[in-house]
Amino acid sequence: MRDLAGGFGYLLAGQRWVLRRGRWLGFGLLPGLVSLVLYAGALIGLGYGADDLAAWATPFAADWSAPWLGLFRGFLTALVFCLGLFLAVITFTAVTLLIGQPFYESLSEEVDRSEGGDAPESGLPLWRELWISARDSVRVLVRVALYGILLFALGFIPVVGQTVIPAIGFCVSGFFLAEELTAVALARRGVELGDRLALLRTRRMLVLGFGVPLVLSFLVPLVAVFLMPGAVAGATLMVRDLTGEDEAPGAGAGAEAGADAGARAGAGAKAPAGGFGPPPPAYS
Repeated sequence: MRDLAGGFGYLLAGQRWVLRRGRWLGFGLLPGLVSLVLYAGALIGLGYGADDLAAWATPFAADWSAPWLGLFRGFLTALVFCLGLFLAVITFTAVTLLIGQPFYESLSEEVDRSEGGDAPESGLPLWRELWISARDSVRVLVRVALYGILLFALGFIPVVGQTVIPAIGFCVSGFFLAEELTAVALARRGVELGDRLALLRTRRMLVLGFGVPLVLSFLVPLVAVFLMPGAVAGATLMVRDLTGEDEAPGAGAGAEAGADAGARAGAGAKAPAGGFGPPPPAYS
């Protein structure tokens, strides 16, 4: 429970960090606004074309009598739009981070500098960073899609499918959302995707405390755009904890507020970078 509170504390600390630095908040909002326009256009187009797509995909139902034809294609139309909305939710962060790679890297570096010490740099050219980010995002989204298919199938189990499975789904989404956000800071430290996942597994509850509330908030329209800069800042603060760069549990952003300091103090032992040990067999 302490790690859950600690993860949520990092999320709050990141939001406070950007709110106290208005220039960086505005700087970090730009990629989210671009992504929002792109996704809004795609969803509007899907809304207009979903019924035609359902009719095209079900020619065998053309001779069905009323009301079955209307009910069947209406259900498929709603299903197509819901699937598009789900894909928009799970890909929004990845696309926004890809569009805003230079923006968010600069923001993350500034967070590191504000916490003391040097800001690690990857030393790679921008085109190489964009390629690695896109490649890793696709690999993560494939994992998310596989979990989504499995959980969708399990959702048909009576009672469990309507209670336990959605909760597991939010946890899976929260874990991988946290991975996408911490990747900004970890990639600058030269940590590859496999090692990032292994590092995050060492502190699952901390990661879930950060990622799950963010997933829930991202379900509210427009919220994702305004929370993204603070989410990147909070993820950077959490990375400093995960890699052992914050020597004292109450250091850095956690010390800015008593609640965060207390949460960080109870977060447990830190995992040194590069020495994660064998990861538990989950989320991979």
